[in-house]
Amino acid sequence: MLKLIGAVIILVATTWTGFEASRHLNERPRQLRQLKSALQSLEAEIMYGHTPLHEAARRLAAQLSKPLSWFFEAFSKKLTNQDTTVKDAWEESLIEVWKLTAFKKGEFEIMKQFGETLGRHDRVSQQKQIMLTLSHLEREEADACERQAKYEKMVKSLGFLSGLLLIILLM
Repeated sequence: MLKLIGAVIILVATTWTGFEASRHLNERPRQLRQLKSALQSLEAEIMYGHTPLHEAARRLAAQLSKPLSWFFEAFSKKLTNQDTTVKDAWEESLIEVWKLTAFKKGEFEIMKQFGETLGRHDRVSQQKQIMLTLSHLEREEADACERQAKYEKMVKSLGFLSGLLLIILLM
């Protein structure tokens, strides 16, 4: 009886692990779409609303879901509460929140490069930088969707099957 309970616990744990890994694969494209939407909103705030950067970031934080809302909220707070440059506030906020996202290193580099140009140019040049960043994120989203389609089902099955293998080996 104890072996059966242990086997069920092992199977549930490994299956749950597989589903968690699958969820991570599922989250990345969704968060990339949200990030692209946020950058488009930022572009609209800069180009047409003539909104200061800290105010635009605060508005974006209110519109977005977590963890991206945390990023823009931290960015807005750093701009208003600290005597820092836009580049430093952007990078510190990225580092602070990045661990909580499903993004990879490629997205980090794209966003870091975007932060280096943010607030340094006139509105037209800033719009071009946003468009460039959006095209890079589009490429990353295509990669994320491809990886999701390729590996999501496999990771779920692998979790379950590794649990079965472990049970067989232990019995």
